[in-house]
Amino acid sequence: MLEFNIMRAHAGRLSMSTIAGILLLCTGQANAETLRLAHASSSKSLIQEAVVMFADKLAGETKGGLTVQIFPDGQLGDEGPIADGVGSGSIDIGLGGVADAIDPKLNVVTLPFLFSDAKAAHAFLDGPIGKKVFDTGADNGFKMLGAFDSGFRQFATVSKSIATPEDIKGLKLRTPPNPVILATIEQLGALPQSIPFGEVYTSLQSHVVDGVEPEIRDFADQKWYESAKFLSVSNYIWTPNYWFMNKERFDALSPENQAAVTKAVEETTIWYRGKLDEVYAQVIEDLKSKGVTVTTVDTTPFRAMVDPVYVKFGAEWGDDLVSSVRSAAAGK
Repeated sequence: MLEFNIMRAHAGRLSMSTIAGILLLCTGQANAETLRLAHASSSKSLIQEAVVMFADKLAGETKGGLTVQIFPDGQLGDEGPIADGVGSGSIDIGLGGVADAIDPKLNVVTLPFLFSDAKAAHAFLDGPIGKKVFDTGADNGFKMLGAFDSGFRQFATVSKSIATPEDIKGLKLRTPPNPVILATIEQLGALPQSIPFGEVYTSLQSHVVDGVEPEIRDFADQKWYESAKFLSVSNYIWTPNYWFMNKERFDALSPENQAAVTKAVEETTIWYRGKLDEVYAQVIEDLKSKGVTVTTVDTTPFRAMVDPVYVKFGAEWGDDLVSSVRSAAAGK
């Protein structure tokens, strides 16, 4: 009997995918398949809502022939191990911002101050240069399905707001293991600390670090604001939540199921993007109500400092790639 286990963000309501799973158990449909999907975001996050929607759409589109088992909250590891698991085939689909296991050049979209806003990031991802960037990874065993917004990253600190480069100088800031973020934080004069996602709360609480440079939904979901009471909105880096699949697993699907996966991804991505402004506005209000001081940073002096980051990764990934991405991101 096929095991079917979808973990929902909101229990108590049967989804299309759950119904499809029940029908599948009852009918014993031949050639039914289950995909294991893992992410490290909260089971209460917009990411979880999105992947549940994806599972619903996929089950409905394939009439229960292709279902999804979802593992949120880092149950199968942090973002790096999830990418490794997809590469090895122990996980079918993963989401996360750590791209080195897929292709380090994917990090080109996280260069500092690359996008003016989310619409510019979406236009880039949907355009020819964005699609070319996301074609990378196939040689390493990954099928890039797309990307959700992991969002713009900010500065959040325990003791003071960050308004100028002088304010950030010498601070120990937790960063994810993204080489561009690490290089940018160093270039801005802070001291990056690569602490696992699950250990950030206690690291802030015990003052192992002076702050973080979070996407604000993670900042709220993980309750980092309980120690870091100063949020400085800088939008200094936009990061994707890459959505990828083991390429052999994808290629082994029937053409109809491949098309169903692609369609479900596209429809879910459109929905997700449409929710962002509403979600961010609510998160900011919630944080203020919890005593967080929210300020907006004049980024002009920070922007003036980051050209060496572009030079560094131009030398590593190719000046042509970095230049083409920078031009396309600016709408040129």
